[in-house]
Amino acid sequence: ASRPTSSRRKAIRTGTSSMATIKSMRLISASAWAKREPSRSGFGISRLAGEECARSISLDMGPIALFDKSFLQSLSVDESLWFDHYFYTNICPLFYVETLADLDKSSLPSGRTPEQEVAIIADKTPETSGGPCIHHRELCVADLMGNHIPMNGQIPVAGGRTVRSSNGQSGVVYDTSPEAQAFSRWQNGEFKDIERLFARGWREMLSNLDLPATTSRMNVLGIDPKTCKSLEQAHDIATAIVRSREKPFDQMALLFSFIDIPHEYRSRILHEWSVDQYRPLVEYAPYAAHVLSVELFFQIALGAHLISDERASSRVDIGYLFYLPFCMIFTSSDKLHRRCASFFLRADQDFVWGMDLKAELHRINEHFLAYPEVERERGALHLARQPIGEDDSLIVSLWDRHAPNWRKNSKPTELKNTESEKALVAKLREFTDAPEVHPSQLDFNVSGPERLAINRKVRKKKGSWWQVPKDLEN
Repeated sequence: ASRPTSSRRKAIRTGTSSMATIKSMRLISASAWAKREPSRSGFGISRLAGEECARSISLDMGPIALFDKSFLQSLSVDESLWFDHYFYTNICPLFYVETLADLDKSSLPSGRTPEQEVAIIADKTPETSGGPCIHHRELCVADLMGNHIPMNGQIPVAGGRTVRSSNGQSGVVYDTSPEAQAFSRWQNGEFKDIERLFARGWREMLSNLDLPATTSRMNVLGIDPKTCKSLEQAHDIATAIVRSREKPFDQMALLFSFIDIPHEYRSRILHEWSVDQYRPLVEYAPYAAHVLSVELFFQIALGAHLISDERASSRVDIGYLFYLPFCMIFTSSDKLHRRCASFFLRADQDFVWGMDLKAELHRINEHFLAYPEVERERGALHLARQPIGEDDSLIVSLWDRHAPNWRKNSKPTELKNTESEKALVAKLREFTDAPEVHPSQLDFNVSGPERLAINRKVRKKKGSWWQVPKDLEN
């Protein structure tokens, strides 16, 4: 889909083997696109590339939604389709890691094999919109290096090819992400040996986490049920530490330790900070300060026995809060998230209890299942480009709050001329298949290219639903 892109940023890629590769990072903002293109008819194609989008070329994007594994597991496959349809999803790295880690589970309550369990989750994972967010450690390093991360609901994404087509159109193309390719394999029960090794390592890491030791350390520092009596108080203490102008080097040392920044980067970060006169962390690197606040909050809450130290998985669950700045809503069926997320949300964000959203998605699914088969065969994109229901229904309310222009948008433009469809598809493919432009030969502003294309691999049918028209040729 052709879309304008927001300003370019730099991010330091911090993979498990190396942190030395600098990649371009851009910000995907459904809300920004909606504001720029309230009707989005004409060449502003829908979320799918190729023939899939040629049938209906005006599609509203819903609010940007961060979700956790517990929520997606609670959905049926049909319900997951409507979640993907009505929200632009931020798929955070922890979701991928948690899903893959199920490969090494010795037993499952469902009686299914680990491979079957992972395949089921992969089958429900959003594929028509959204995408993977950059890991919080990479974002923290970029922030600390002076490449600051907007915290207004946009999704930071890595990569992208700068291209120029034969007709002179220039822009950026995002190919199908490695994560999406992996989930496509997992749907078919195909797993690489390295993925199994990773799953085993993750399980071992969880089993070795010693949360009671963290509780004991906090008790030594004076944090206990007498000094901290509520989660709100734990949040206040954590926030006060991060916002304090005293002992700035202690703050940075905590951050280095908590997010495990490699030693070779620490001196450079400290140098960049010194150039900025050692401003308080919350001003110098707001996103890194957010991550530190979440981590401190968790450890303080453990010390005060406000969060149980008996579940090692709580350490993973709290990590989803690192990604709150990059969404409009956060939905989860995890009780820890329900208790804690609100302390770190902006005023313009919402936490949505997963079971409430599941009930609404179930209602929508039942509504459309009542449609004649001939209508359903035209595809979900044709059936519902906007939310349905009363004004006070959950999804309608969320769209009104976070994507209010949807009520003003025009009806979808149908391309009924076969030749017009073919010409449009050819134009899209010419751009997405264009050769990459070497950085030394760039003669256009990558901060605002003429075109931004996102390639996706989308199954024709998911659960009971055709995502695209049934008669569409593969």
